[in-house]
Order: sequence, then structure tokens, then C-alpha cells
Amino acid sequence: MKHKKFFFSVLTVIILSVFSAATTQQARPQLTEQQKVLQVMHSISSRVLFDYVKELSSDKYWGRLTGTKGFNDSAKWVIAHLKKWGLKPGGDNNTFLQAFPNPYTLVFKDCSVSMNIPCKDGFIKKSYKYEDEFIPGSTSGSGEVTADVIYVGYGITAPELGFDEYAGLDVKGKIVLMEREAPVSPGKDEVFKKWRSYSFHQYKLENAVKHGAKGMLYNYGPIVNPNNSYAEGFIYSHVGKNVVADVFAGTGKKHADVVRQIQKTLKPHSFKTGKNFTIKNTTEHHPEGIGYNVIGILEGTDPGLKNKFILLGGHLDHLGRCYEIIPGANDNASADAVMMGIAEALSCSPVKLRRSIMFIFFGAEEQGVAGSKYYVENPIIPLDKTLALFNMDGVGVGTRLNALAGQNYPELFNFVRKANEAYVHRLITGPFFANNARPRLDAARFMWKNVPTLSFSAYGGGQSYYHVTKDKIDYIMPEIMEDLAQILFMTILDMDKQDELNFRN
Repeated sequence: MKHKKFFFSVLTVIILSVFSAATTQQARPQLTEQQKVLQVMHSISSRVLFDYVKELSSDKYWGRLTGTKGFNDSAKWVIAHLKKWGLKPGGDNNTFLQAFPNPYTLVFKDCSVSMNIPCKDGFIKKSYKYEDEFIPGSTSGSGEVTADVIYVGYGITAPELGFDEYAGLDVKGKIVLMEREAPVSPGKDEVFKKWRSYSFHQYKLENAVKHGAKGMLYNYGPIVNPNNSYAEGFIYSHVGKNVVADVFAGTGKKHADVVRQIQKTLKPHSFKTGKNFTIKNTTEHHPEGIGYNVIGILEGTDPGLKNKFILLGGHLDHLGRCYEIIPGANDNASADAVMMGIAEALSCSPVKLRRSIMFIFFGAEEQGVAGSKYYVENPIIPLDKTLALFNMDGVGVGTRLNALAGQNYPELFNFVRKANEAYVHRLITGPFFANNARPRLDAARFMWKNVPTLSFSAYGGGQSYYHVTKDKIDYIMPEIMEDLAQILFMTILDMDKQDELNFRN
């Protein structure tokens, strides 16, 4: 009798459990596809994106200078995640890497800039402080030069413009002090086009070498910049206002007035400064360097549309060591993190895209925007099959977003605006981009090839550092990265609903 009671008790519990589970199952509403999509959108986590930035900007990658082991190791780390999320390789020979020639230069610690002040017993040396007052040239030759300093304005020789800042000067064996850019602003479109080729760093250095100079004080920051030529034995460093002020002191001229006169008259105002400087840099040049773009593809599902691509891009590289490690947390590990967040979200979205998505982590953006230049000249898929590029550069510090070229491509920008207004509510501006100056963004290369492009950055609030050692994880604001990733995730899903997409009009 006791066994029978026990049997019925157990049976009752089982029946009630099954009934309860069934009732719960019926009571729980099934999620719609849109609700599932929103779940995926909200799974893009600022904490995870922050961890990605922390990893890429860590010392283990040595600043990710393209061509170095540090960059290659960071590429391997990104590729491991792309594989995990099911992306297909889009590079050479069924790999995730697209290779291109990329010379690079390593900069070591024994670097200095000093002014030699004459006194009764010879010279007093005034040494300048690393990063605050000088930074070694990232493509400087290795060695030391001591010489008189000659100011050569923008360092331009342009006979067709009646403008030669070396005219009447003997700079052989000397150090030249030079301004960056050109005396004409890119905003003056037609006029600037005549000067554009003279605004490149490479031209300025090569012209100084051509005139026999042995060294250069480049009035640029001081910030790190490996976007320049290499000339064996030519020693140069970037300097700031303190060094420039010391060169001009006692000359009877004010630096700001001289620059203003060059810009106003478009006439040279070069002169011997009477100052003597020593520049010393310790470097190692690698002309055999190879760079890589990291390319992963999320293939579309529609046989008729999957050969049309939407691109997401941002450069993986930074500045390496010069001579301290330049971490590049905001520039551009922040964008790499956002791309990775979008890649993971799209890979597990309940809505499978009809079109294909290509993720390009460009190499050598900091070395003349060389990775994207190589890609547009050797595209993995035809550029006319590329519907648009969403490029990102410096998206980790700020409270607002800027979509450069939004006015150039208003229909493309409208998809972004709608997604933001529906789900995130950040302030997003979309200014016009003339794209006249020397290329400073991967986006510029694509726009010149008639590929509709928006280039995102963050601004407004927070402390941002550019091309110096302080661009660290400490200043990253992960919420802005999360918002941008969510906006672009929803933008891409919305775009893919449309049967026709043509932003070239």
C-alpha cells in the first residue's frame, strides 16, 4: 500500500511539472525577428570593445608599425577572431592577408636635438625635451649633424609658380628649418591644386636633400609621423614652438609674421638664422619591408546580390616606436574594436544579409595611406561592385560623431541618420569633404576612385591625443564606440532590405 501511494505521488509530481512547463511555454511570448535583432544589437558591449582596444594598444604589439613583427602579431590576433565568427578570408591565396611592399624605419632611444650657443670658451649646449619639444623623424637617417640653421619657409621650389624658397641660399651641409603643408589653404580649391604636390612631406624632404642640406628641423607638432621618404645620412626631427622661437630669437623677425607674409604675398622669406644646432638620431631602415591589409568577408545569401559589397574599414597600424612606444589606442585601435564588434554581431544576426560585407583592416595608413592605395589599385572585388565604404578613424574619444562626406553622399548618410534616430540618439554631423589635400584618410583613396564613402570620427568631450605617447587606453570612452557599432549594425541591416542601392548618383 505504501509503495502504491509513493508511485501515485511521484506520478502526480511529474504530471504537474509537465503541465507547469507547458503552461509556462504557452505563456512566454515568442520573440519577433526584430526583437531578436535588437537583442543582438544590444549584445555589442562597450566593455568588450574596450578590451579589444586595450589588447591592440598594449606594449606587446610595439605600436603596430606596418612591416614590423608587432603589426603582424596584431594582424594574427584580429584574424583569429574573424575566423571564430565564421568570416571567410579575402586576401591573397585564400588567406586573410593582402600583401604589399612597405619600407619602414625603426627609431631607437639615442636621439636628441640641441642648440649650440656661442660663448667665450666655445659653445653652451641647450638640449630640448623629448616629445614636448622634439620628436625624432620616423624615417630619419641614422647619425649626427651639427650645422648652421637656414629658414626655408615651406621648402618649396616651384619655377612654374615663380616661387623658390632656396633661391640665393647655399644650404649645402646645413640644417634647414621648414614649415609643413603649403602657403595656400586646401579650401581655395583652384589655387591650391597648383600647390598640392608641394605640400607632401616626401617632396619637402627630397627637395632639401636635392639642395644639399644634411639635416632638417621640421616645424610639425612635435608629433610622430612615418609618412615620409628616407634618404641615407639625412638627419631630421620634428620640433615645436619652443625650438622655433629659439631659432628666431635675436633675428629681428617674428615667426608668425614671416609665415603670414609668405601666405599673403606668395613670395619667399628665407634667411640665414645665425643659429647652430645638433640633431642626432639612431635608426635602422628596412627597404625590404612588407605590409598587409587584413581582409575578412561575411558572404551574402542572395545569389543575385551577394556579389555586391558593403565595406567597413579602418587602419590597424599605428606609429611603432619613435623612440618610445606610441600605443595608438584611439588612433586607431578604437576603430578596429568597432569593426570587430560589428563583425561578431552580423555573424550571429537572425537576419542573414543578402549582400556581402567586407571588413578591411588597412595597413600602412600612417605611412602615406599606402594600404588603401594598394587595395584600390588591386581590389579584391571590382570597385564598381562596392556599394559603399564606412571608414572609421579615431572613434574612441568624444561624445559626438562625425560622418565626413555626409553631404557628398546624402542618401548614404540618411541610412545612418535613421538608424541613429531610431536606436541610439547620438549627435551625428555629416559635413562636406572636398578631398583636395594630400590623403590623410583611407577614405580619401576610395573617394578618388568614385566609391561612396563616409569616414567616422568622434569628437567633443574627453581628452584626445594625436600621434604621441599619451594616446593610451586611459583616455578611451567605450560608450561612444558601442553606439557607433550599434548604429552601423542597424544601418547595414536596413540598407540590405533595399532591392536597389546606388549612391554614386
